[in-house]
Amino acid sequence: MDVLNKLFEKHFHASAERIQQLQGDLGGSGRKIIRLSRGNQSAIGILYDVREENAAFLAFSRHFRRHGLPVPEIYEEDLDRDAYIEQDLGDTTLFDFLSLNRSGESIAAPVVEHYRKVVAELPRFQVEAGRDLDYSVCYPRGSFDRQSINWDLNYFKYYFLRLAAIPFNEQALEDDFDRLTNLLLEAPGDYFLYRDFQSRNVMLHQGKPFFVDYQGGRKGALQYDIASLLFDAKADLPPDLRQQLLDAYLEALSNHIKLDREAFLRYYYAFVYVRILQALGAYGFRGFYERKAHFLQSVPYALKNIRWLLHNAKLPIELPTLLNAFQNMLGSEKLLRLAPQAQAQTKNLVVRIFSFSFHHDLPKDDTGNGGGFIFDGRSLPNPGREERFKQLTGKDAPVIDYLNQQESVHKYFANVVSLVDASVASYQQRGFKNLMVSFGCTGGQHRSVFLAEHLAKRLQGQNDVEVLVRHLELEKMGR
Repeated sequence: MDVLNKLFEKHFHASAERIQQLQGDLGGSGRKIIRLSRGNQSAIGILYDVREENAAFLAFSRHFRRHGLPVPEIYEEDLDRDAYIEQDLGDTTLFDFLSLNRSGESIAAPVVEHYRKVVAELPRFQVEAGRDLDYSVCYPRGSFDRQSINWDLNYFKYYFLRLAAIPFNEQALEDDFDRLTNLLLEAPGDYFLYRDFQSRNVMLHQGKPFFVDYQGGRKGALQYDIASLLFDAKADLPPDLRQQLLDAYLEALSNHIKLDREAFLRYYYAFVYVRILQALGAYGFRGFYERKAHFLQSVPYALKNIRWLLHNAKLPIELPTLLNAFQNMLGSEKLLRLAPQAQAQTKNLVVRIFSFSFHHDLPKDDTGNGGGFIFDGRSLPNPGREERFKQLTGKDAPVIDYLNQQESVHKYFANVVSLVDASVASYQQRGFKNLMVSFGCTGGQHRSVFLAEHLAKRLQGQNDVEVLVRHLELEKMGR
């Protein structure tokens, strides 16, 4: 620690009184991160014996600060002794803040607001600061090229698939990797690629997001970093929020470049795939190989993302062997045994209730479970046929009173309740985490909304049940 003490003393003109090692064995980088402090003065010290990576971080930090980006100030450095000290941004990461302010898929508004700020800053790193960055300092590669991609794919193959005992045909998998790599390299790649843009690398300091751990940055495509953030495994962002944040990112990006949204999205999910594969390789290396069990706690969340992708994301190329490996992973006894560690953090059964119009698409099940109950309310008396109700919805008192007076509505709802209650009890007993119930009617404005609200109120009082309600047609109407 002597070198860090000397750097602290050089900057603050006094020696540190307290030294605290942070992160310990929980980190995956191998760096030692130490807080040094004296009175109200503090700094973060870094000890790491890869000079090139240290040099990249220092150069990037100074470059980003010249562009007014929120990154830590570098106080002092001694590259010959593998050390530097930087601004202390506190202890709260975006991931910590998310974990403390969520209940299952329900995430508090302040967390969402911080995520929106983060995605709005990302294009400034990628485009604005990326234009005049000195890419010669990048380590270990100057760009996310074929070699970089091969490293990530082989990391997944040898440290995850092999160590998790997932069967695959090696040549056929390599053929898939070639097709995936060729697709990735079609995307424009003249931007700064942060590389590890995820919630643990965003610090919340004085109410604002600050960014760290970009030392692995290089030149690359825009899609990689936003995919890293939105499919950050243990953050477990709900699909609806992921889409909202992707839209917010694209809007911010359009202020920096002429954006072709369709072209961007052609490659987006391919980058989601490669980022998940890279992360699984890291989990396998640290967890299976180095036997640091806490890294394996992220695997069930990564598998949840894969399940969602298989149901919701279509690539413009065929990857039959890789997708077969995914299916084998989802059914693996070894990997399934890891799930209780993750599920323990989500005690409740989440019941998602939708209202919709049969004139439009059925609600999508973004959990990857394939859907749930869909009830047709068109046989019930329709308030929308009466002029006095046309501007109202199933949440308004006159419509509620009207439907409550109809005996057919009560009989219908009793049958719904008997089916849903039985499923809730069974799902809870079997440890399932998601149930979807949808009500459709002609316009999606009166009967379906009434039924969805009525069921939600019934379920909200039950133990270990979390209820989320969405009215798809009312959302389109801004209501």
